[in-house]
Amino acid sequence: MGVGGELDGAYDLLPEVPPPADGSPWAAPTPVEQRLYDLVRSGDTDGYRRVLAAEGLYHFMRPADTHASPRRRRRIMVPRHEGRRVYPVYTQGMLPPPESDTVMEFIPLHHLSLILPVFGGRRADALVVNPKTPCEMVLPVTLDERGAWKRLHRELFDNRRLANRIVTLRDGTPGTPGQGALLHGMACGAHLCYVNGDTWNTVDYHGGGYSAGRRSLRNWWGVGGRADWLRVQRSLLDTEASPWFWDFVLSARTALERKNGAPVDPVAWRDRVADAVRARASGAVPGDPRVERAVATVTGLVGKVLRYEARFRADGLLPPGGVVRTIAAWDLGRASAMARWARGARYAHELEMISALEAASAAARNRYRTWSGFSAGYVLGRCLHFDEERFGPWYTEMLAAHRALTTGDDSPWRIVTFLD
Repeated sequence: MGVGGELDGAYDLLPEVPPPADGSPWAAPTPVEQRLYDLVRSGDTDGYRRVLAAEGLYHFMRPADTHASPRRRRRIMVPRHEGRRVYPVYTQGMLPPPESDTVMEFIPLHHLSLILPVFGGRRADALVVNPKTPCEMVLPVTLDERGAWKRLHRELFDNRRLANRIVTLRDGTPGTPGQGALLHGMACGAHLCYVNGDTWNTVDYHGGGYSAGRRSLRNWWGVGGRADWLRVQRSLLDTEASPWFWDFVLSARTALERKNGAPVDPVAWRDRVADAVRARASGAVPGDPRVERAVATVTGLVGKVLRYEARFRADGLLPPGGVVRTIAAWDLGRASAMARWARGARYAHELEMISALEAASAAARNRYRTWSGFSAGYVLGRCLHFDEERFGPWYTEMLAAHRALTTGDDSPWRIVTFLD
């Protein structure tokens, strides 16, 4: 990318997206950029500002200079172009590939109004949005202009609207793979891409920005560096991050089905699970309290699974009579997301991310036959992990994701076939 080190002239090295050579309308990566393109062509600067205020932007930083709080970021990059210092920013669909010496940070338009025109010793004369693309617009960095940004931010920005949505890059956009294991592995992380509002089908992953991504990995996963990521990524791909007895209980029901047919009697299912747990502790004294506590925990899961499945069928997450065969999707879906999170945090190289995504695809195809079955396994895992049979937001958020992902025209699950 060439924006590290001396910044003068770096604007000329930023990625370029030329308009169609035949003069036909440009096919933008996402509806956001399409809207910006239309506004540029119509000369509607105010409408353009309104889109930016609602969506937010991304800007370059050196890793050592950045911070989760935009006002605490140092030495922002302001390259020189044609005698002016212009500050380049991007919308989500136009983000350039990750680089080792620079990172991308998310920033609402309001915060840009606070840190420009002078910040960290660099003066910006103009803000250039999506530079060197058909939806580029240059905005002056004046007091009146920045006042408009603040007003529009108060009116339009709501971080919640950036979540719980499908963001799909148009096929053929740089960074998007074609059909195959890589794209399928990306689609395995669709639940988390949906709830976070992340682009699901790009290897040029930045998520919600470098600092936010690192903070989330540290707070939710205890991942503070490359070694941590390698450990967690492997446990997810091996489906060893979740309690062993979840799939142990489900496999016991499958064995009874093969022997006696469906549906399986719940009492027989509990008895089989209890006998199996006691058999695993064959060296223990009969009635050992530790073994009986384990029996109670594992047999109690039978009732939880039955109650969740009944709710899933009522809500259309499972078909009539449908059951969950394995909860492996809970680990594999998170493995897909983890690979991209690590790339955005610069803990993983691109080839490592791709390898992990392809491994998640292979493991998912080995265990499931449909996206709906994969989704049911993922949602049950999430509920057992977080929901505690409350059927609260941990469940309802996933139900909304499932419905959007199984019906939306731009959904990964409508674009990617589950099995070749």
